[in-house]
Amino acid sequence: MLQRSNPAGMTILASPDLASVPDAYELCRRITQKYGKTFYLATLLMPKPKRLAIWALYAWCRMTDELVDGIRVETATLETLDDWEKRLESCFDLKPTNNFEVALVDVIRRYPLAIEPFRDMVAGQRMDLQLNRYATFEELHLYCYRVAGTVGLMSSSVMGFEGRDSTQEAVALGIAKQLTNILRDVGEDARRGRIYIPLEDLQRFDYTERELLSYVVDDRWMALMSFQIERARGFYARAESGVSALSRDARWPVWAALMNYRAILDAIERNQYEVFRQRAYVSTVRKLSSLPVAWLRASEMVYP
Repeated sequence: MLQRSNPAGMTILASPDLASVPDAYELCRRITQKYGKTFYLATLLMPKPKRLAIWALYAWCRMTDELVDGIRVETATLETLDDWEKRLESCFDLKPTNNFEVALVDVIRRYPLAIEPFRDMVAGQRMDLQLNRYATFEELHLYCYRVAGTVGLMSSSVMGFEGRDSTQEAVALGIAKQLTNILRDVGEDARRGRIYIPLEDLQRFDYTERELLSYVVDDRWMALMSFQIERARGFYARAESGVSALSRDARWPVWAALMNYRAILDAIERNQYEVFRQRAYVSTVRKLSSLPVAWLRASEMVYP
């Protein structure tokens, strides 16, 4: 193993075959830009140290998700995730095993990150291997916390707070974004035999699994989707109350991310809830036009 010092003088134990710390962060940047376009735009509003750290966290989360939701999904097993968790433990021991982990280890040295949210995310991926239906919203809420609410906990450690601790609002934002993903990707998930909308909600609106898998869009489906959208908006509303408690240099990017992701729900409505054959998205122009509004909200919401 080779000892490398990062710019802060902290030592990382890394193989000489691994990337340098700057190159590792660049890899994480590219991963974030490719897979998280809306999120990536928001990160560009952050000061550089926090921006780099968030890219490293995103890259780890993305690679974790890819284990059960990417090109290797057919070969993924619970043992795959057990091995991944061991690699996570190595990162917290400051021993990266691949290039993007070099950046993650640097973040672990710089910020007060706990390993528990990372473990919880891996537990969420285990749920994806074992379940393709959720009977109740309580079950889905746990899944959303594990695969996305945890991102709020990780990110909060980097962004920091002024005033009260708003980690619960950060968790709410992660859950809101995951619920949005679920509604946007209903068709894609259906083609893989997955239904994330709680079965109790389908029953409530007299809509069946078979109809969902057959892409039936009617008044019942529209009412069901409207209900799901309002639930997601409720989580965004909870998240809003915590933005003012973040460090000042984090409020603008978080507001931008919140507003642009929530706008996907508006796009679903404009598409008349057709999520089976039409993907809801927010245009680049619309994303950019939201930035002045996000800046104003970040400036006005100053936590006393």
